Amino acid sequence: MASQSPRRRELLQLLGLPFEVAVADVDEEPRADEAPAQLVTRLSRAKARGVTFDGPRSALVIACDTIVALEDGYRESEILGKPRDPEEAAAMLRRLRGCRHVVYSGLTVLTGDGRASTKLAETHLRMRPYTDSEIEAYVATGDPLDKAGSYAIQHAGFDPVESVEGCYASVMGLPLCHLARCLRRRGRPPAADVPSACEAHTGHRCTVYQEFLGS
Repeated sequence: MASQSPRRRELLQLLGLPFEVAVADVDEEPRADEAPAQLVTRLSRAKARGVTFDGPRSALVIACDTIVALEDGYRESEILGKPRDPEEAAAMLRRLRGCRHVVYSGLTVLTGDGRASTKLAETHLRMRPYTDSEIEAYVATGDPLDKAGSYAIQHAGFDPVESVEGCYASVMGLPLCHLARCLRRRGRPPAADVPSACEAHTGHRCTVYQEFLGS
């Protein structure tokens, strides 16, 4: 797994497959005029190929990149990355309040012989109209500071999201059904029933597994 994210490790463990963590040093700065979908797929491939791994040739490298984007009716996007400080975190949360936005995750699975498979997960969300005092209390926990868009969808104390259309796990950092399909096509099917494991862990009913894991 090419990520230090505890949330991605937590989700990957649900598949019931052994894994190790090996992180690549990748510049995550967007290129000029790079669309969010292009950014996350490019970075996930770069992270997968940037890993130095001394394990068996049969091992797979899994890499993911996730961003939050505000989009207008013309699909022009403003990418919201990780905040630099509490003030920027609060400003992002005020901008997202009551609004729809999109979370993109690029997922790459790389084989030992260099073959890469990259998938894109796109989840549409609406934030609830939380108050300024709720923002202040949430930012004070420090939780927003390492998260794109300054929030964790699963944070029980803040609970920022009103509605979700798409993959909930992708918003947490790892689109599990997309990953399960990639692994199955590589002859490495997960040991777990992925939709059931994901729903039990997140408490959110999966609405995408039939599309990605159905026969």
